[in-house]
Amino acid sequence: MLGLGIGPTLGAGEILHVTKAWVSPADQVGIDIPLLMTITNATADADALLRVRCPFANFAEKHIVDRGEGSPAMRSIPSIPIPPNKATVLKPDSYHIMLLQTRQRLVVGERLTCSIVFQKAGTIETEVLVSRAP
Repeated sequence: MLGLGIGPTLGAGEILHVTKAWVSPADQVGIDIPLLMTITNATADADALLRVRCPFANFAEKHIVDRGEGSPAMRSIPSIPIPPNKATVLKPDSYHIMLLQTRQRLVVGERLTCSIVFQKAGTIETEVLVSRAP
């Protein structure tokens, strides 16, 4: 389902929503940028974000910012946990998606579509806004 985040129904009225998906504008092609969003799991079951496909980037990686010893560092992770009955906000200093090697310039106001793949909820087509802030 395409839109600013209505997801598929998981069971008797239980829904996973993807909202406020956005990326920053980019004048250059071939750069890496974070994809940020809010994922609301209104179900009693945990889920996991497994994969992201955006036609305007060659690759997407799931990242977390590790605050171990020393300065914070991004590291790639196999999935992003989506706890039950909670909203998970993907942001630069926490869990987020890095879109690698953009294929086009990204202009403020543009709306693009990405496929967000979850372990249980399946694929949700999500509209992504190019914006300077959410």
